[in-house]
Amino acid sequence: MTNHVHLLVTQQRTSGVSFLMQRTGQRYVRSINRQYRRTGTLWEGRYKAGLIDTEGYLLTCMRYIELNPVRAQMASHPADFAWSGYHANCEGRQDQLITPHPLYLQLGHDQETRCRTYRDLFVTHLDPETLNEIRHSTRQELVIGSGPFKQQIERMLNRQTKTRPRGRPRMKNGEY
Repeated sequence: MTNHVHLLVTQQRTSGVSFLMQRTGQRYVRSINRQYRRTGTLWEGRYKAGLIDTEGYLLTCMRYIELNPVRAQMASHPADFAWSGYHANCEGRQDQLITPHPLYLQLGHDQETRCRTYRDLFVTHLDPETLNEIRHSTRQELVIGSGPFKQQIERMLNRQTKTRPRGRPRMKNGEY
């Protein structure tokens, strides 16, 4: 995209995404600053990250990302956008940056079948409710997934999975 990047990452260790973003920032910013003879950071603020319920939402989030250039009117179809995982996932092109997720690999017994099955997911666009859920969850760094998955994450990680009202909680029986 012109003003942001979407990465869908499955981390192998606890701090994997943080380390990835730190290294990317260090290397990429250094390279750009050297190339354009500038100093300072390139990005505003910190990256946004959220957990995704793999079973129900991984393929939906992949579609969300690959349809983003279409929604932004930068391309008429995901295949028309050069910086997309669509080419690897739907056309079988090799891409060193993409490692197929096990759930993607379950779409078919061979690459041709997986590509066809994945391509069929793009016959329809994502519904507005799903779009809003993904956008809101990403902006707020919330969990994207089913109700039971969110409850499990809340218990396991003591991590917020839904937006809470602003301000101090209302008093109940004279106590907060």
